[in-house]
Amino acid sequence: MAKLGDRVKDRISGFVGIAVGRSEYLYGCVRLSVASTEMKDGKPIETQWFDEDQCEVVEGDAVPAPASAKTRAGGPMPAPTPRRDDSR
Repeated sequence: MAKLGDRVKDRISGFVGIAVGRSEYLYGCVRLSVASTEMKDGKPIETQWFDEDQCEVVEGDAVPAPASAKTRAGGPMPAPTPRRDDSR
């Protein structure tokens, strides 16, 4: 099973890149979005989607997740508690 940030290779086409996205469907299909690290005609090669079972991990943690991805980045927060100010 590949993780985001792993370098993966599609066994059928030979496409190699970094797993940058993952999609799970209702009936069990898991697909990986793979971004190539190569260029073609001076432009980035378009990201491709492959079945996870069709991909093999070439290098684990080829691109480590940024530190900001490991911390909570927004979303619902607990309600603030009122501050009691005795100086008034």
